[in-house]
Amino acid sequence: MTKARAYFQLLKFRLSFTVAFSSALGYLLGLATPNWGRALLVLLGGLLVTGAANIINQVFEKDLDKLMKRTENRPLPTGRISPIEAWVFCVLLAIAGLGLLAYYFNPLTAALSLLSLILYGFIYTPLKTVSPVCVAVGAIPGGLPPLIGWVAATGYVGEAAWVLFGIQFMWQFPHFWAIAWVADEDYKRAGFKMLPTPGERDLRTAFQIMTYTVLLIPVSLLPLVLGISGRVSAGVALVCGVLFTLLTVRLMRTQDRKSALSIMFASFLYLPIVQIALLLDKV
Repeated sequence: MTKARAYFQLLKFRLSFTVAFSSALGYLLGLATPNWGRALLVLLGGLLVTGAANIINQVFEKDLDKLMKRTENRPLPTGRISPIEAWVFCVLLAIAGLGLLAYYFNPLTAALSLLSLILYGFIYTPLKTVSPVCVAVGAIPGGLPPLIGWVAATGYVGEAAWVLFGIQFMWQFPHFWAIAWVADEDYKRAGFKMLPTPGERDLRTAFQIMTYTVLLIPVSLLPLVLGISGRVSAGVALVCGVLFTLLTVRLMRTQDRKSALSIMFASFLYLPIVQIALLLDKV
């Protein structure tokens, strides 16, 4: 049971489920009539591929994870699972997830999922100790899940798919920078360069967080413009976007950890609320 629990922890289940959930929502938004059973298959495929990407991240960062309080008890730093065991588990998950998406949906869905895995595991992960540009790079695989879900439903990448990608892509910046602000001491111990300015936790970083949050508002209204969803979801997105922005304005004023923590928690709520509103407004 201890070993099984360690393998489960490798998946980063809550993170993987959140990512896969947005894929399932993208799939449902791409259908004329909801198909909940196949949406669960999209969710399962996304969960397996995302879990594999998370394992790659942890294998590469196992020595750095030992330096941070929030990660020192993960399975690899503690030796409960060896790197070889983690790689085998990763490959099995990736093959199962990509195979499921290719067989039940279409090859393009699997190809985009593989691209997301490569970008996250092999490009974003090593960049974290090199340059703050890692956040922009990581925002690409972070934004792909709803687009992948849409492609699973339609078989092509259209305007609507890019809009769903755009919402989740823009959301990544305030989300990750708020986390980096809160976990700054831990990240410094590991040598991660996540915050966007040389001054790090300063007014310029807070301004950038605010800027991307403001830009998220018009992007979140594009589903109404393109007819993906209706006015109710646009209203929800507008209200959430304004409230989200107000929190970033407070961070600009205070530049403290408490305000960054509020943005971090708000970001966890913002995305599922807006995406579920889009789906319910369509249904």
